[in-house]
Amino acid sequence: MFAGFFKHLATIASAAVFTLSPLVSFAEDGNPLRNLKLPDITGYAPPHNGKPLAQQAGEVTLAAKLTDQSADINRGLIWRVFRPDPGPDGKLPLVASAQGGTSLFHLEPGSYLVHASFGRAGATKRITVGAQPKHENVVLDAGGLKLDATLAGGVRIPPNKLRFSIYEAQPGADGDRPLIIPDVSPNTVVRLNAGVYHVVSTYGNVNAVIRSDIRVEAGKMTEATVEHHAAEVTLKLVREEGGEALADTSWSVLTTSGDPVRESVGAFASMVLAEGDYTVVAKNKERIYQRDFTVVGGRNQDVEVMANEASAADPNDGAD
Repeated sequence: MFAGFFKHLATIASAAVFTLSPLVSFAEDGNPLRNLKLPDITGYAPPHNGKPLAQQAGEVTLAAKLTDQSADINRGLIWRVFRPDPGPDGKLPLVASAQGGTSLFHLEPGSYLVHASFGRAGATKRITVGAQPKHENVVLDAGGLKLDATLAGGVRIPPNKLRFSIYEAQPGADGDRPLIIPDVSPNTVVRLNAGVYHVVSTYGNVNAVIRSDIRVEAGKMTEATVEHHAAEVTLKLVREEGGEALADTSWSVLTTSGDPVRESVGAFASMVLAEGDYTVVAKNKERIYQRDFTVVGGRNQDVEVMANEASAADPNDGAD
């Protein structure tokens, strides 16, 4: 996927999460872009009249690399060129932009801040434009991340039931890690600046969640696979073993300590649950039935709740 990438595979244990370091850092004190995170730029002024600058302006060719030693990136880049001083509105004036790979700009002589973004990776560089043509390289110090997850024994998880979210490694002022990219599909290449990222893998939409910290190296593709200890469960209320599921049933799944996990309504209740012990409560025509069951990772199962006196629960149990 990336020119010059090396293949790097990291398999993560089951209690793992992925983390992201800040996207853009600036070494130069006083840089007006120090606190500006890209590519989601909102604090800049649009190009003046949307027109290119005069043809007598100086020529500058901008190229970006993943590392000092890698080849130029030939597609997927977004270039933005700013004046280094905020305008009257407090925003950095955007004077030019382009998409693709290496790009040629005609700019009035002077100083500029150039930002190159490649997916979620980005870097900023100060350049000076004069009368003579020049070439500037921007080193992104970036790599790629591809995520996947399996069940015990390497059993594949259906891609439509698996999602990842990538966060910054360090919590923000509010104690939460800032979200970088939500809802990432498995085996999707994500371009990131080198660093450590916090990644959350979710199987289904209940409580099967794995968290990992993953390091992305510049110029390399990191492939990380986590292992979920969970299974798909289908709940049915029946009058006899193997019987037809009763319609209009309300379901509540609880932990052994009584904490609610999931509620639904219907003849069947299907969900992915993390490995562990649970209690299911089924209500049908004002009658309440319950059953304890255990989820074993990788073992999908049907859980039948019997609609009989042995499984009936007193709706007043636990009432004040």
